[in-house]
Amino acid sequence: MATCPHTSADIRPPRPTESVYREDCTICFDSIDDAPGIDVCLHCFNGGCSGERIHGRLHAQQANHPLAVNIKRTRKRKQRAEGEPPEKISKLAIKAETEEDRYDVETDVHCFECGVDGLAKDGKVGQVVDGVLKANTFAKQEEVKAWEQEMTACEHTLCLEQEPSRQIHSGDLGHCSQCDLKENLWLCLTCGNLGCGRSQWGGGGGNDHGVGHTTSTRHPVAVKLGSLTADGSADIYCYACDEERIDPELVTHLQHWGINIADRVKTEKSITEMQIEQNLTWEFRMVDEQGHEMKPLFGAGFTGLKNLGNSCYLASVLQSLFAMPEFAQRYYRPDETVIPVAKPAEDIEIQLRKLADGLLSGRYGKPGSDVQASEDVHEVPWQSGLAPAMLKHLVGRGHAEFSSMRQQDSFELLLHLLKLVTRSQAGARAQYKDVSDPVDAFRFSMEQKLKCLGCGKVKMRVDEMENLSVAVPIKRLPQASSTTMSNSDDAEKGDKPKEEFEPVTLRQCLDDFTAAETVELTCSGCGNKGFTKQQLFKTFPTILAVNARRFEIVNWVPTKQDVPVLVDEEDFDLETYRSNGKLPDEEELPDDQAATGSGGGGAGGFEPNEVALEMLMSMGFPRIRCVKALRATGNQDPEVAAGWLFEHMEDADIDAPLEEENAFSAGGSASAAVADPEKLESLAMMGFSAPVARQALGETGGDVERAVDWLFSHPDAVGVDEGQIAVEAAEAAEGGGDVGADAGLTMAVDEKPARYDLQSIVCHKGASIHAGHYVAFVRKAVGGKGAGGGGKEAGGEVEGKDMQWVLFNDEKVALGADAEEMTKFAYVYFFRRRV
Repeated sequence: MATCPHTSADIRPPRPTESVYREDCTICFDSIDDAPGIDVCLHCFNGGCSGERIHGRLHAQQANHPLAVNIKRTRKRKQRAEGEPPEKISKLAIKAETEEDRYDVETDVHCFECGVDGLAKDGKVGQVVDGVLKANTFAKQEEVKAWEQEMTACEHTLCLEQEPSRQIHSGDLGHCSQCDLKENLWLCLTCGNLGCGRSQWGGGGGNDHGVGHTTSTRHPVAVKLGSLTADGSADIYCYACDEERIDPELVTHLQHWGINIADRVKTEKSITEMQIEQNLTWEFRMVDEQGHEMKPLFGAGFTGLKNLGNSCYLASVLQSLFAMPEFAQRYYRPDETVIPVAKPAEDIEIQLRKLADGLLSGRYGKPGSDVQASEDVHEVPWQSGLAPAMLKHLVGRGHAEFSSMRQQDSFELLLHLLKLVTRSQAGARAQYKDVSDPVDAFRFSMEQKLKCLGCGKVKMRVDEMENLSVAVPIKRLPQASSTTMSNSDDAEKGDKPKEEFEPVTLRQCLDDFTAAETVELTCSGCGNKGFTKQQLFKTFPTILAVNARRFEIVNWVPTKQDVPVLVDEEDFDLETYRSNGKLPDEEELPDDQAATGSGGGGAGGFEPNEVALEMLMSMGFPRIRCVKALRATGNQDPEVAAGWLFEHMEDADIDAPLEEENAFSAGGSASAAVADPEKLESLAMMGFSAPVARQALGETGGDVERAVDWLFSHPDAVGVDEGQIAVEAAEAAEGGGDVGADAGLTMAVDEKPARYDLQSIVCHKGASIHAGHYVAFVRKAVGGKGAGGGGKEAGGEVEGKDMQWVLFNDEKVALGADAEEMTKFAYVYFFRRRV
């Protein structure tokens, strides 16, 4: 055994809360399954590759951490007796199979400073190596944290008050109190009522009687009887929070109704199991429109991403973004050395570069190692896929939803990710040359025009945006016309025939989005009540992201409907949506004349219908939005108001206080920003100078959080001082200047044709954005060899290659697309402007 003086260094095994990076390198995707293995630092437990890139050695030199253990893992080949059929695998099967059962693991301790291998694994070194091998990996540790964060108690479970106990006969435990259903039964912990569950939950056969009981009695907490186990676990749902919860006093609460949990045996799937089953069931077909199996693709630009547990919403967005030249060229820099940092796994710049290298280098786009080790030669050789666990952790850090293991909305993830990318540019510019924000390609300006129906005067506002969210008209086809009815399978099973919807075009959705609408505002110039409001493009982006909202309220639940949306894949002309600005015959309202809201004594005096307001807020909408929705829809019908909310969720002024809402509500003025020194001080503490802080607050109506986002997206803002604000305010009062949403901005003139080609689509199957499955279809240059013809374009187009649709379904990457699936399930469209 070799010896080394550094083995006496002050090292210790990893603590339970410390991250151990032993699965893949923190700077690239070389992994423990590659032949050279991974070098795990015995001082800080960073993982670095041991192959040609030697990131393990570079870490040791930079951090002065000489000792590391090299870990190599190889999959054990399963031996099957002659004539024995292959084992059938259930998607929900959970086997007690350890890592030792699946893999052979080799370890070798070496010292980078002394250059020796084969150090003895005894004493302190042996304890640390043993601790590294036994510790949860970083990915597993974050997964456990996420599940723990989801399952919490709430005030309703902690402060549950139960009615006097009574004898519940065994017969009552056998079926719902309002129907004969004997499965999916929920016990109200307050009064002991039994009600069947929601019909939406995975086709569980419920008639919503449990929900109905809660609505009529306001009893918040119920437990699913079939999920009870002797160890005290169960499905507990709080209808007041509309979340799955835990009840620390579940045993006592059940004993109150004569139920001994020690005698219970789980008979039904839990909510989590049903969600997983449903998400796994929503599979996109891996066959083309002729029924032929899709051809797998490998290589540069055709590398899949492994599902980390309901993470397809993230994978589909990442594949779409890194197929764009702006992201590919910004983060894939194979000839540029990554500047080392102390914790590369927690640096978003490094993790985005790691992802770009993984997706675009071609280094990892190969058939999976598990397939290669399989004896079943007929198995389709899909990739194993890359696991972006470190990036997922950074994206979700501090975010209540994206840090969880639940399925999430891919469009909301896109907006969050673009914000993180923009914020990270300042730090990157300090370290690297030629750094530009790839999100700039998404930015454009929408011009809003309000025109008084009385005097004809107008008010203009320009808002900077990064996306459009448009509503999809939902019109059902008559059942007799439904092609699904020709299939008698559903009828034989007794299932309700599947609804089909009238196809619409994306142009129809844009027509509705940009159409003029009448709003109830009072013109303080002429006193007339009523304005037309219209928003059109002032400038057009290089990449236009469009979210198609296919939602409607069904039984008070926002439900996504599979409405076919037809779109021109090439030469999609948006010129008709360009704003002409203020016309020669139009007079602009002076800034000292505002259009104010009407009803109940003005915007500030509006009194919402309390019953309707409470119902809307119970659906999870903020109070300010609910009040605005009721004011805009007659203050009576909460379902109509909910529809209005879904139509206007992306309005720039949706969260502006009612008292401040006017014809130009979201912009605010620079002088208003000066009036609140506390907000200026808050921004100053973040490192922003007073002039740029004033400008940011003026651009965002005095909202500090929006001002921070504005500052990160406008790193070159020059700011405004107090003297300049006074001059601008005086000019505005005289009609000589405009202090509004575009104050301090120099609007670029956009005269290029607004013609676009569809580049990629994020598709979603499922009735809810929080369940189902996401995939991405991307138009890419594919080499003539088909499978394996990855090319080296790194997200750009390559001359001489055909642009074809490629399906990214987690780790599976295949040539071809199903037109029906793309039109029915498209959720986010990415268009690229023609040069």
